[in-house]
Amino acid sequence: MTTVVTDATFEAETKDGIVLVDFWAEWCGPCRMQGPILDQLSEELDESELKIVKLDVDENPATSQAFGVMSIPTLLFKKDGEVVKQVAGVHTKDQIKHILAELTA
Repeated sequence: MTTVVTDATFEAETKDGIVLVDFWAEWCGPCRMQGPILDQLSEELDESELKIVKLDVDENPATSQAFGVMSIPTLLFKKDGEVVKQVAGVHTKDQIKHILAELTA
Protein backbone atom coordinates (compact mmCIF):
# COMPACT_ATOMS: atom_id res chain seq x y z
CA MET A 1 0.00 0.00 0.00
CA THR A 2 1.22 3.46 -0.86
CA THR A 3 0.92 6.12 1.85
CA VAL A 4 0.38 9.79 1.06
CA VAL A 5 2.63 12.07 3.11
CA THR A 6 2.79 15.83 3.59
CA ASP A 7 5.39 18.29 4.84
CA ALA A 8 3.89 17.78 8.31
CA THR A 9 3.95 13.95 8.29
CA PHE A 10 7.06 13.28 6.20
CA GLU A 11 9.62 12.75 8.99
CA ALA A 12 7.38 10.51 11.09
CA GLU A 13 6.38 8.37 8.11
CA THR A 14 9.91 7.92 6.74
CA LYS A 15 12.08 7.39 9.83
CA ASP A 16 12.00 3.58 10.13
CA GLY A 17 13.15 0.82 7.78
CA ILE A 18 13.58 1.23 4.03
CA VAL A 19 11.29 3.86 2.56
CA LEU A 20 10.86 4.90 -1.06
CA VAL A 21 9.55 8.45 -1.39
CA ASP A 22 7.89 9.33 -4.70
CA PHE A 23 8.03 13.10 -5.31
CA TRP A 24 5.32 13.74 -7.88
CA ALA A 25 2.59 16.11 -9.12
CA GLU A 26 -0.84 15.54 -10.64
CA TRP A 27 0.04 17.38 -13.88
CA CYS A 28 3.26 15.41 -14.46
CA GLY A 29 2.93 12.81 -17.24
CA PRO A 30 6.03 10.79 -16.28
CA CYS A 31 4.80 10.79 -12.66
CA ARG A 32 1.56 9.18 -13.83
CA MET A 33 3.67 6.50 -15.56
CA GLN A 34 5.71 5.89 -12.38
CA GLY A 35 2.66 5.59 -10.10
CA PRO A 36 1.35 2.21 -11.35
CA ILE A 37 4.86 0.73 -11.15
CA LEU A 38 5.10 1.74 -7.50
CA ASP A 39 1.60 0.38 -6.87
CA GLN A 40 2.72 -3.01 -8.27
CA LEU A 41 5.78 -2.99 -6.03
CA SER A 42 3.69 -2.15 -2.97
CA GLU A 43 1.48 -5.17 -3.72
CA GLU A 44 4.45 -7.49 -4.23
CA LEU A 45 6.54 -6.44 -1.24
CA ASP A 46 5.60 -6.49 2.41
CA GLU A 47 5.81 -3.13 4.17
CA SER A 48 8.52 -4.61 6.40
CA GLU A 49 10.66 -4.92 3.22
CA LEU A 50 9.76 -1.56 1.69
CA LYS A 51 7.39 1.24 2.58
CA ILE A 52 6.33 3.44 -0.34
CA VAL A 53 5.12 6.98 0.25
CA LYS A 54 4.02 9.69 -2.18
CA LEU A 55 4.56 13.42 -1.69
CA ASP A 56 2.84 15.96 -3.96
CA VAL A 57 5.48 18.62 -4.64
CA ASP A 58 2.88 21.32 -5.39
CA GLU A 59 1.12 20.88 -2.06
CA ASN A 60 4.31 20.25 -0.03
CA PRO A 61 7.09 22.55 -1.26
CA ALA A 62 9.12 22.59 1.98
CA THR A 63 10.09 18.89 1.87
CA SER A 64 10.76 19.03 -1.87
CA GLN A 65 13.09 22.00 -1.38
CA ALA A 66 14.81 20.42 1.63
CA PHE A 67 15.84 17.43 -0.50
CA GLY A 68 16.78 19.50 -3.56
CA VAL A 69 14.10 17.99 -5.80
CA MET A 70 14.48 19.84 -9.10
CA SER A 71 12.60 17.49 -11.44
CA ILE A 72 9.84 14.95 -11.04
CA PRO A 73 9.33 12.16 -10.65
CA THR A 74 12.16 11.87 -8.15
CA LEU A 75 12.53 8.72 -6.08
CA LEU A 76 14.26 9.13 -2.73
CA PHE A 77 15.36 6.07 -0.80
CA LYS A 78 15.73 6.32 2.98
CA LYS A 79 17.09 3.66 5.30
CA ASP A 80 16.34 4.15 9.00
CA GLY A 81 15.75 7.85 8.43
CA GLU A 82 18.89 8.53 6.40
CA VAL A 83 18.86 9.30 2.67
CA VAL A 84 20.84 6.59 0.89
CA LYS A 85 19.94 7.21 -2.76
CA GLN A 86 18.04 9.69 -4.91
CA VAL A 87 17.18 9.20 -8.58
CA ALA A 88 15.16 11.27 -11.05
CA GLY A 89 12.97 10.12 -13.91
CA VAL A 90 10.74 7.12 -14.49
CA HIS A 91 12.21 3.82 -13.31
CA THR A 92 11.03 0.31 -14.12
CA LYS A 93 10.11 -2.18 -11.44
CA ASP A 94 13.33 -4.10 -12.14
CA GLN A 95 15.44 -0.96 -11.78
CA ILE A 96 13.82 -0.17 -8.43
CA LYS A 97 14.26 -3.75 -7.23
CA HIS A 98 17.95 -3.54 -8.19
CA ILE A 99 18.35 -0.41 -6.06
CA LEU A 100 16.56 -2.14 -3.17
CA ALA A 101 18.87 -5.14 -3.49
CA GLU A 102 21.86 -2.80 -3.15
CA LEU A 103 20.35 -1.23 -0.03
CA THR A 104 19.66 -4.54 1.68
CA ALA A 105 22.91 -6.29 0.73
